[in-house]
Amino acid sequence: MPRSKHKDLREACVREAFNIVEEQGLENLSLREVARRLGVSHQAPYKHFPSRDHILAEVVSRTYREFAKHLESRETATDLHEDLHNMGVAYLEYAMQHPLQYRLMFGTELPSPDEHPDMMRNAKYAFSLLRDGVEALQKATSSYVDASSSTHDAMFIWSTLHGLAGALQSQAIHTIDLSARDLDAVIPEVMERMGRAVFKA
Repeated sequence: MPRSKHKDLREACVREAFNIVEEQGLENLSLREVARRLGVSHQAPYKHFPSRDHILAEVVSRTYREFAKHLESRETATDLHEDLHNMGVAYLEYAMQHPLQYRLMFGTELPSPDEHPDMMRNAKYAFSLLRDGVEALQKATSSYVDASSSTHDAMFIWSTLHGLAGALQSQAIHTIDLSARDLDAVIPEVMERMGRAVFKA
């Protein structure tokens, strides 16, 4: 039986799992393949991850955490409209700069939320950044109704950003013959219209 050459086998497994998804696709992720690529016993990863879903949940959990850090690292502004705008820009930046991670979070079938609470905790935290920003702006403009209204507006913003990110990442946007000027204006125009729709601003 080969001896592990990795000081931290758990971390090595997570890194290799992500590499497999990146290079070969999610359908080729397995603990056996992780072990093979690391040069360890095929049973070694099971000491840290009981199943494929467990290692996938860890990869996705970390991706949500990094996504939240990216949103938090945005250029903050004292003007709440501007700050929320900056968060939207940061969202789109992450989607365009990290397409694989973005697809893992929002474009794949996730492991069972009930069985992987850490993954869901990080996912919920990322969404809470948007919802809390919406709620703060609602309260500042006297448009706050209740927590549900903040959640609904945050969902509207999120779904709009998600749709825009998907369009910008696909080849379809290049088939509708947009001029370079119109293409450059897509993000700011959508952001402005979204702000007017939600906040009447």
